[in-house]
Parts: sequence; C-alpha cells; structure tokens
Amino acid sequence: MPAALALPLHVPPRVTLSGGLFMDRFRLNRNYVASLSVENLLQNFDLEAGRRQWSERNSYNGGMSRGDERHWGWEAPTCQVRGHFVGHWLSAAARIWRQTGDAEIKGKADAVVDELEKCQAKNGGEWCSPIPETYMLWLAKGTPTWAPQYVHHKTLMGLIDMHRYAGNAKALGIADRLADWFVRWSAGCSREQLDRILEVETGGMLESWADLYASTGAAKYRDLIERYTRHRLFDPLLAGRDPLTNMHANTTIPEVHGAARCYEVTGDERWRRIVEAYWRCAVTARGTFCTGSQTAGEIWTPPFEFAARRGDKNQEHCVVYNLIRLADYLFRWTGAAEFADYIERNLYNGILAQQHPGTGQITYWLPLDAGAHKRWGHPTCDFWCCHGSLVQAHSLYADLIGYEHDGGLTLAQYIPATVQTHLQGTDVTLRLDLDQRNSGSASDNSSAAGARHRPTALTVVIAVSATTPLEFTLNLRLPEWLAGKAELEVNGVPVPVQGLAGSFEPLRRLWHNDTVRLTLPKTITAAPIPDEPGTMAFLDGPVVLAGLCDHEVTLIGDPERPATLLTADNEREWGRWMNGYRSVGQATTIRFKPLYEVVDEAYTLYFPVRRPG
Repeated sequence: MPAALALPLHVPPRVTLSGGLFMDRFRLNRNYVASLSVENLLQNFDLEAGRRQWSERNSYNGGMSRGDERHWGWEAPTCQVRGHFVGHWLSAAARIWRQTGDAEIKGKADAVVDELEKCQAKNGGEWCSPIPETYMLWLAKGTPTWAPQYVHHKTLMGLIDMHRYAGNAKALGIADRLADWFVRWSAGCSREQLDRILEVETGGMLESWADLYASTGAAKYRDLIERYTRHRLFDPLLAGRDPLTNMHANTTIPEVHGAARCYEVTGDERWRRIVEAYWRCAVTARGTFCTGSQTAGEIWTPPFEFAARRGDKNQEHCVVYNLIRLADYLFRWTGAAEFADYIERNLYNGILAQQHPGTGQITYWLPLDAGAHKRWGHPTCDFWCCHGSLVQAHSLYADLIGYEHDGGLTLAQYIPATVQTHLQGTDVTLRLDLDQRNSGSASDNSSAAGARHRPTALTVVIAVSATTPLEFTLNLRLPEWLAGKAELEVNGVPVPVQGLAGSFEPLRRLWHNDTVRLTLPKTITAAPIPDEPGTMAFLDGPVVLAGLCDHEVTLIGDPERPATLLTADNEREWGRWMNGYRSVGQATTIRFKPLYEVVDEAYTLYFPVRRPG
C-alpha cells in the first residue's frame, strides 16, 4: 500500500452516477423498485398484524395475471421466509433517494415505514414482522424452521437504512422497539442454546445490533452483540483453521459483516481479526472462478479445486453482493488496491452479469458449465433471496467509486460519476468520465472519429474543480489487469507514473480547475482453472468473455499467449465501439461477448486450450 494513501477512507458526502453502462443498470433497477406497490410489499406484515385477509376472490379478473394482484414465490403467505424482500426494498429505496432525490421512491418508502409502524402497534408495540413469533419459539426449541432470523434481519436492515440514508426517524424507532423483543427472547436462552440457534441462518442480525448501538448508544445492543457472537464460526477462523469448505456460503458472510461493523463501533481489534481471517479463508486461500466469485450449489468449494464444481448452480448472487460489501469494509480500513480490484471484477461479472439488461430481473445463479443458460426471475412471482440482493446491489455503485481521507480523495472504480465533497474548508468536485473515442466501450453514440480501430486501453478523464486553489492528494487506481505502463497527463502535460498494476498512483498538487487524463492499457488474458490449468477462460481487462456455443470446445493455440486466440469482431457501429471478439485459427469460429451482455444465448466460459501438433 502506498504511503500516500491516508487512512481510514470514507465515502464522500455526495456521489452521483452520470451516464454509461452502470447508470443504465441503476435506472433499470430504480424503475423496478418503483413499480412495486406499497400494498403488495406489505401483504405479509398486514396479514401477521391482522390488518388484511387473504382471499382468492377477484384474483384474476379484468385480465389480471398471477403476480399482479399480490406477490408470490418466497413472498407467498405460505412461505416461511415471507416478507424478507421488504427490507431489501427499503434499503435500496433509501440509497436511491440519497443519490438522486427521487421523490416517488422516497414517498413510497416513507409510506411503507408508516404502515410498518401501524403493524407494530397492532401487534402490541414491539413485534413488527411478516412471520409469527411461533417461528422463533420453534427455533429456540430446535424445531426445524426456515431461517426466521434471516427474515428479521432484512426488516431491521431496511429500517436502519431508511434512518441512515433517508432521514426517517420513525424507522429507527420501529427497529429499536423490535429489538426489545429480541432482548427478552435471547435472555431466556443459555449460551449453549444460543450457539445452536446461531447455526441456523441468522443473516446479518449482528450487524444490525452494531448499527443500532452506533445510532442509539443503548446498552441493550452491547448485550445483543455478545449474545449473537457466533463463536463456532469465529473461533476456528481466529485459530487459522478452515471451517468453510462445503459450508453454505451466504449464511456466514453477513455474520462477518456483523464482525466488521462491531469493530467500527467498538474499536475492539478482535472483531477486525475475525474479518481478516475470514477473508483469507474464503477468498485469498481459496481462490475464485474467472468471474471473481465463488460457490457451487451455494457452498464454498475446496481451496483451488474448481474443476469438478462447475455446474448449473455456481455463483449465487447473494454471495457476490455480500462479498463486495465485505471487500468494501476491508478497502476502507486498509486502502489496499486488491480489494478495489476484487470489487471491480465482481461488479462486471456478477452484479451486471446476473441482471437482465432488458427487464432488470435476476438470475439466482450464474452457471459455469459448458452450454449454460441464465434463468431469469419474474418481477412478482419469485422473490428469491437473490431477488432481494439484486435491488440493493444496483443501488450500491455510487458508494464504491470515490473515497475521502485526510490527505484528499481516492478513486477506486472508474465509473462515470460526479463526486462532491468538502476538503479543508473548500468545496471540491470531481467529474469522472470515459473517453469513448479512445476506450473500448459500447456505450457512446458520438459521431467523433477517434481511433482507427477499437482501442486497447481504458481512458479515464477526470475534471477537478475547487472553489479556491487547494493542495491535496488524488489517488488513482492502477488495476491488476493493467497490460503495460499507464499514461498520465494533467492539463495536457505528461506526468511520470511510478506505480505498478494492483496499486494506487498518488497525485499531489495544487488543484483548482484541472483535467486529468489516465490511459490504462489492457489486453486479452486467461484465467485457468487452478486444478485443471489447461482449461481457461478469457478476459478483456476485468470483463469475462463468454463464448456463444452450447458445448465445450477445445481451442488450438498457445495457452501462454491468450491474446493470439481471439480477435476483434464487429468492432464498430455508428459512433460507438462494440465489445465482441471471435476465435481465430480454429476449425469452427466461436464468437465471444462480455458475460454481462449475455441474455438467453447458450454460453461457455471455460475452454481447454491445446498446442498444435
């Protein structure tokens, strides 16, 4: 980590997206969030509070189809995790409002909170849940039930985020009163009983208690933090053992979010050691697929043993989203570029790749077997867990771009955006964009000629303005996929670049009205399967390329020179660069496109590569 990167890092006061691919996906998600009615979102809370009766009468009259009159799938009143989606929705709505000031979203979200308060009052003043208290009594007795605390965490999370990001004080009050129920319930459980209870998916309850402790300072949350400490997971991690192989992945990640938040609100280093040990065990010492993520059938693979784990249920979306959040915690604490690199690869090959670019819907898994297909969810008939993390994920982009620190600003992701902050008494604005004429991108329709062929570099342009001249450091990420020496100019004057791929380049100067131009060379690289190194996937910078074929094909060529196996294909349309490639020197040509552009086509990511002869 460069000495110039002052710590800790904080997200600047205001970051807004300003165009391009990520803005398009953000808007798609915003429109879906806005499309859901308050009545249908609240259906299970209203049922539990006795404020509504379920009737099939008039369900399909007037041309109404299943799912229009109410929510189904995991939100159906017969499902034991019903109501979980509302918390995800509130969290997404709060973040959307904070970024855009969207009055429609804010109005709906406030209305949901208002109705939740009425449900809580109807239930006696504490219980505010879409499921009955009976489920928690079953859990304490050891009677099998499907993750009631997972559901409660989503409710708490949504309320906390409505308070934190949307300024809704009523939401904090609801969460605080609901916590009183958990104080009494957990007080009646022995430590042994609590340890057993925590083996059933608990979601991020620990993180919620830490958040509420930070907001209220109430001593009851210190008690809840202690009771919700999952010793059977945390202690083996601290001892350097691997408790994760073949364990359900997303059960544990939110629990470690809790450890991360506990470190931030208490300062106890033991919590930080838990988080760092988890990252080593889950990511560093385990490895990832070419996409940057993990899991097969929702469980962790053995370390660096992936060949036998490719199938139709790889890369659960919730795992992608929650590990991005964990990487963000670690990045803010350390400033290490490896965490920003991890986030970037997972944004492209997980968050974008698992959202339908037309409907905005989710694919629960991202299959990695040959001839795979993405299976898309329905707007109102599925509501899987990943359906919930979908709406949150696409509201998160702005929080991952720019960070503030004592010495200035750090740009971690090159996503077009405006970053506004206040440094040393001076208003500072960064306007981040991509030079579409000289970047390989399919998101611009300008008529400018630019390069003769599709550029092999990402060119970032940053306009820096300060109300009065101000000296500070601007840290620019040099990505791990960098394929040559980065080039840097300030106001058209070249500036020597000292950093290498996978680090930050500190640029300290007196800023006023200046323009920074950063050119990042890229090329086609290979990501082999660790235990089957002759089989590999191809990436264009951070973006995984999907071969449009319905079976595994062996490519003939030099595996040490992956860029010689593919060439640009259909590179230009009107004023924009396209992202396609095709194989060269093969018996049958295979066309490749970014994984995030694949919709319904059969695709293959991993190809055996054999030398000729």
